[in-house]
Amino acid sequence: MDGYTVGQLAALSGISVRTLHHYDSIGLLKPHGRSAANHRVYSPDDVQRLRHILFYRELEFGLDEIADMLAEPDARVDDHLRRQHRLLRQRQARTEELLDAIEKEMRARHMGVALSPEEQLAIFSTDSFGDRLREAEQRWAESNQNQVLPRRTAAYTKDDWVVIKADADANIQAFVDAITAGEPATGAVAMQAAENHRAHIARWFFDCTHRQHRDVAALYLADPAAAAHWNEMAPGFAHYVHDAILANADRAG
Repeated sequence: MDGYTVGQLAALSGISVRTLHHYDSIGLLKPHGRSAANHRVYSPDDVQRLRHILFYRELEFGLDEIADMLAEPDARVDDHLRRQHRLLRQRQARTEELLDAIEKEMRARHMGVALSPEEQLAIFSTDSFGDRLREAEQRWAESNQNQVLPRRTAAYTKDDWVVIKADADANIQAFVDAITAGEPATGAVAMQAAENHRAHIARWFFDCTHRQHRDVAALYLADPAAAAHWNEMAPGFAHYVHDAILANADRAG
């Protein structure tokens, strides 16, 4: 017997015998032959047609739409394959866009930054603030023997982040003003700026003791690229903040 029985085709295609019977009843896939016992026998052309049906079903076309496409008088096998290839590529592109959006939100929520890229850009002048916060956490873990950095940011709103950004900018400006005025990093003005810096971290991120603040100070010098970024605020900014934090910690005993 040439061809496939309904049971064989069901096993080959991964769909049920009942579905094949239904396709036969509506004229979507009628077997081209019958066995001596009058059982359905599907030819290789029938198998090819079923492949097209299953592809289109996977692309979420209805059975009536599929019947119309397969009934197109000028459509050849290659035409269907090209169409299916194009549709799958389009769906792949949409899926990748959705995956990218979901992964960005997952990364943001992992870091406790429930802000859209647009909101991050508006507040922090970057649409990847969550990624930068994650990098800071990784540097903390590496320099503190894999100690987990506690965070309180999961429930912070956009308004909270606006306040946090304003406080952080004020901290930075205090150090810049001290450097510009020629205040020594070990002097009272710089140490007060360092204490305000520690209080900011303790208020918004984690309970930052003076000992832990020393670890934070080390991060200003640990990464040359980050230090170069900080030094754009004022010449020697990274070293100045580092030294002021250590001086303040020493003062606190």
